[in-house]
This record gives sequence, structure tokens and C-alpha cells, in this order.
Amino acid sequence: MLRLSLFGFVCTCVFTLETYAQDSDVFDSATPLQVVSSQGEGGEGPAWDPELGILTSGNGGICRLSIDGIASVYREKAGTNGLLFDREGRLVCCEPVLRRVTRLSRDGKLEVLTDSFNGKKYNQPNDLCLDRQGRIYFSDPRYGPRDDMQLRDADGNTIEGVYRINLDGSVERVLGREVERANGVALSPDDRYLFVADNANDRLGGARKLWRFELDSQGNVKPKSGRVLFDWGNGRGPDGIKQDQAGRLFVAGGTNVTKPPHEPDAALKGGVYVFDFDGKLLAFQNVPTDEVTNCAFGGDDLRTLYITGGGVLYKTRTKTPGRVYWPQKP
Repeated sequence: MLRLSLFGFVCTCVFTLETYAQDSDVFDSATPLQVVSSQGEGGEGPAWDPELGILTSGNGGICRLSIDGIASVYREKAGTNGLLFDREGRLVCCEPVLRRVTRLSRDGKLEVLTDSFNGKKYNQPNDLCLDRQGRIYFSDPRYGPRDDMQLRDADGNTIEGVYRINLDGSVERVLGREVERANGVALSPDDRYLFVADNANDRLGGARKLWRFELDSQGNVKPKSGRVLFDWGNGRGPDGIKQDQAGRLFVAGGTNVTKPPHEPDAALKGGVYVFDFDGKLLAFQNVPTDEVTNCAFGGDDLRTLYITGGGVLYKTRTKTPGRVYWPQKP
């Protein structure tokens, strides 16, 4: 079953994901999904560097798989989730364990970019993206125990929103209670839209939605501009988000088995869902291990899609190169 929510209305129709599997316009159907590593490295946060290879959050640290396939530990006990290389090749890290966002320079210097907002500790910084100015947008959900959450609104309600780190180091909240639990984030190439994976998957009826919000010229969300592009219903919702150079959204999500009472529906399988700007499902790549958490483009031509799921690192091939911040185009 597909539950598609547009402008507050929900329509239900029957379809099979096989219809979209390895779509020839998106994925290279001649290249099947391959396991790159299955030793727990593929937990989260894949990020590609043409010199280092692919970095992932796994086994409690940051793992590295070099260009020639040699596995090593890049940073021990990092406690990271989302990773990305900025336009100067520095590794920006969401660190949910220490509740902060950091940046690791090419020479190994670690800088704490932010560890609190208005004097309150973050929940668990999770995923991140950059705008054209180099400002960092990051999500701040909380999965697991919630007794020490400090960020709340005036009525005492918890906030699991999206923040922006400005170039001067100041931090602004761009999304608060407009979403239940922000996870994956991405910006359109023109910085006019913010895409957010809203995934409160630990309770029945919680959000499992892909949102699109309009941004003003300052990079702030326009009030009441949110539009739900896709809804995973009572299955597992969306996680990490990436884009190809055609602007299509590659969203990790779904589940291969029911997980009652919170995720009783497994109709929308685990894998990478590819949507257009308006949320039309274009293609689907199934991933056999749960939970499918994120993806990232890499390789010399940026057409290798790395996928993390259940501690396993996979790869497949796409027809269109991915959109990345590093290395910059000449």
C-alpha cells in the first residue's frame, strides 16, 4: 500500500515496489547491489573523499575503506552519525553521543562547532547538509531514553528540529515543532527548499514523512510552507537524504519485516527511495538488511551510491552523478 499525503489529504492506492526497482533511468540495472563490507562499519553517515575513500559511522567510531579496499579505523570512539565533507575537504560530524557537531580538518585538528543552543544541550545531532554559503544545517532528534532532553518550547514540549550554524559560529533554529522528529536533511541546489525526513518511528502513529519547506532569502523556513511529499504510514519512515545532479532525492527508509507494536507494516520495504522534487516515486533499490539508514555518492564519476544498512556497507551504480560538496567542481 502507498500512502501519499498532499496538502493535508491522504490517498491510498495499491502498488508494488518491484515496479520501481532498479529503474533504468535512475539506477544502472546492469550493476546489482553489492556488499562492500559486513563487519559493522555500515551503520550510518557515509561520506566520500577521492583520497581517503569512503568513511562511515560504525563500531563506535569512524571507519575508513580506502580506494584500494583496505579497511581501517579513521577515528576511534567518535560516537558519530551523519558525516559530510565540506567545500574545503574538512569532515563535519554529527556526534549524538556527546550531543554536538564537530569539524575535523585535513591535518587532524578537531573543532567543536556547537554543543548547545541557548544554553541547552542538543538531543542527538543526527544528519547535516550545506547551503551555498557554506552554512551547516543539522537535525537534532532523540532516539532512545528521553528523560534528559533539554530543548523545549514555552509550553514545555520537547523540540526535535533543525538548526543552522552560520559562518560567524552563531546558531539559529530553523525548524522546531513543525516536525515531530527531524532526521535526514537536504537543501535544494538553489537554497530555496529544505527537505526533512520526519521519523518518530518508536511509537505507533508517529510521523514517517518526507517534508519540503520553503526558505526565505536569509535561509529561514517560511511559516506554514511545509508540504508532505511522501508518507510511510505505520512502517519504518525516512532516514538519510542525498541528491543527484538532476535534483532527485535519494531517501533511505522502509523496513523488510514488521516490528510491532511501533512498526507493524512492512509493505514499504527497506531500501533507497528515489523521488522527484514533488515527491513522485521514480525508482527503488531494495536493501536486504534492516535498518537502512543513509547513502552517499562517490567514486571517480560520482555514480557509485554507497548505502548503509544494518551495519553492512553496500554499493550500487546510478546513471546520473551525485551532488556533493567535495571535491568542488573546477
